[in-house]
Amino acid sequence: MGFRYGFGRDSHAFLKNPGQKVCVIGGVKFEDINGLDADSDGDVVYHSLCHAISSIVQVSVLGTIAPKMCQEGCTNSNYYVLEAKKLLKGYDIESISFALEGSQPRLEEHFCAMRKNIASLLEIDESRVGFSCTSGNGLTSFGKGEGLFCHCSLLVNIKDEPSF
Repeated sequence: MGFRYGFGRDSHAFLKNPGQKVCVIGGVKFEDINGLDADSDGDVVYHSLCHAISSIVQVSVLGTIAPKMCQEGCTNSNYYVLEAKKLLKGYDIESISFALEGSQPRLEEHFCAMRKNIASLLEIDESRVGFSCTSGNGLTSFGKGEGLFCHCSLLVNIKDEPSF
């Protein structure tokens, strides 16, 4: 029937005090770095994916569904992605691409684990998930190590025309 393209982005600053929260990026825990300042775990990869899905299905996952889940004590972004996935009924995911900016932590060596986490949550082949990153060379607050920024591009194939 055709394709739809979704775009999402998310960013969070690192918490100032060590040990407040574990840093989670793409479902991978980074114990040696401060967590991200957010009501949830602050996973910018999963949040940008939720925003990309929202742009396709016309439902604000992080604006309506996730806050209710946070109030009920669910701060694990895995569950936000699973809720967003339910909204993709009638679509097949063709490709997901993530671009991260931040000077810390070094992410390249964790791309394989992140790819596996996302593919597992969405029940797609790992080959459909791509990553890239840049340090930002100190030009932005992310490049200066103050937080992380993530863009997500999502391409879906329409199986059944949805009605909004």
